[in-house]
Amino acid sequence: MRGIVIALLAYGVVMGAVMGDDIVVEKVFGKELPGQYKHPAAITELASGDLYLAYYGGSGEYHPDTAVYGARLKKGSTEWDTPVPIADTPFHSDGNPVVWQAPDGVVWLFHVVRYGDTWSDSRIHAKISRDEGTSWSDSFVLADERGMMVRSQPLLLDNGDYLLPIYHETGHDREEVGADTTGLFLRCDPKIMRWTETNRITARNGCLQPSVVQISPDYLIAYLRRGGGYGPCTDGYIVRAESHDGGHTWSAGTDSQFANPNAAIDFIKLRNGHLLLVYNDNMEDRTPLTVAISTDNDKTYPYKKNIQEGAGPFAYPYAIQTRDDKIHIIFTTDNRTQIMRAVFEERAITGTDAP
Repeated sequence: MRGIVIALLAYGVVMGAVMGDDIVVEKVFGKELPGQYKHPAAITELASGDLYLAYYGGSGEYHPDTAVYGARLKKGSTEWDTPVPIADTPFHSDGNPVVWQAPDGVVWLFHVVRYGDTWSDSRIHAKISRDEGTSWSDSFVLADERGMMVRSQPLLLDNGDYLLPIYHETGHDREEVGADTTGLFLRCDPKIMRWTETNRITARNGCLQPSVVQISPDYLIAYLRRGGGYGPCTDGYIVRAESHDGGHTWSAGTDSQFANPNAAIDFIKLRNGHLLLVYNDNMEDRTPLTVAISTDNDKTYPYKKNIQEGAGPFAYPYAIQTRDDKIHIIFTTDNRTQIMRAVFEERAITGTDAP
């Protein structure tokens, strides 16, 4: 693929370098580590400049030996530390992690714990670290309603509150997301450390795994994965919702212009105010992995590029922008056995320094 350098790495050792507008894609972890299953991964840049990555892994998606693992890429290094368990709930499967450092320096780990046969039996747990992930607190329950799950990074709102995207998954069919599955948010006032729920975002086929940006103090936009099945369809779109009161209440979800094969997406605001959406531009398969850029607050997306193409799948993208303005997208591939990282500057998508 033109403009993309593929740098397959062993334990994160860089084999290629960014040149001009190139996109470097590297393997972070794969089959060389124990535990075949390595899936939804999250990444954050710490105050020290280190990158910290979390994923859950084990023998398989529903196997009770799954745990959440954490690994660090020290600032200036090209080699990731060996992953270590950071959340392992006795007698239960652990699931999707989210790792994020708050302005006060506390690093949060939010993760799913499954208490039954399907993800609809899950709860959201959390842990904190006061030493940038070197050690972690005991786990505590953040959302105890059956079916509550987490997938996307919190948003620091203009007023200082934290907004954590979560979702309530229903149904017990592993091949179908229930139509009454909804997205919502947990809002935290850090001065009193109290988490409260917003209203729930409904959609035609259900919706889940919201990702959110703040356009102005009152106006927020969220994109969400669609619900339904995983088979061929002609009406599978990412769901879009809005808030006009600073994220306290949310509209119902409507179909956006973007295709979605019932797969995770991510949506972030770049430092220059542009919006980045990463998703699978397909209604049936988790390929290609596409990045779209808006320079006019979500009105249009004139810039779009596939950063991975081929058989795939390229699943569960998770995007951040580091302080050097580089964009990092983590995703999984090879039947959920490899965690990959794409690193690039915005102009690799826009072709220029977009206004």
